[in-house]
Amino acid sequence: MKEINGELSAGGLKVAIVASRFNSFLVEQLVKGATDAFVRLGGDDADLSLVRVPGAYELPLVAKTLAEKGGCDAVVCVGAVVQGATAHAGLITTTTARAFSEISLASGVPVTDGVVTAENLEQAVERCGTKQGNKGFSAMQSAIEMANVMRKLK
Repeated sequence: MKEINGELSAGGLKVAIVASRFNSFLVEQLVKGATDAFVRLGGDDADLSLVRVPGAYELPLVAKTLAEKGGCDAVVCVGAVVQGATAHAGLITTTTARAFSEISLASGVPVTDGVVTAENLEQAVERCGTKQGNKGFSAMQSAIEMANVMRKLK
């Protein structure tokens, strides 16, 4: 049986990070985590792009544009949505997660979800680089592995 696996090697990959400005004190930690993962895994900083958008809801449009125009092996989306008094946070995260998947399927370019969803600020901080790791770092790892799998399949 032939088995195809992606490696955690960013060498030669071109990756874009799309980052929300809303909750920037959290999102900046996700950007740092994603950038750190890319460089640690052998990526060249010159092959990494960063695009900023107003909020998490705007992430999919830019991810779609980057995936369709070519030149990116993967797109990593990072943002932070903290639950407030309304169900708005759930709507945003459900919509963006579905959109990331649809963009990946339509374009063939991996789009990973590094959007932290939390019930409160403490949970968000934990997922942006403290107790529960850094979701930006793990989203970049997934993007790198998937980009390598897709290269092998082509």
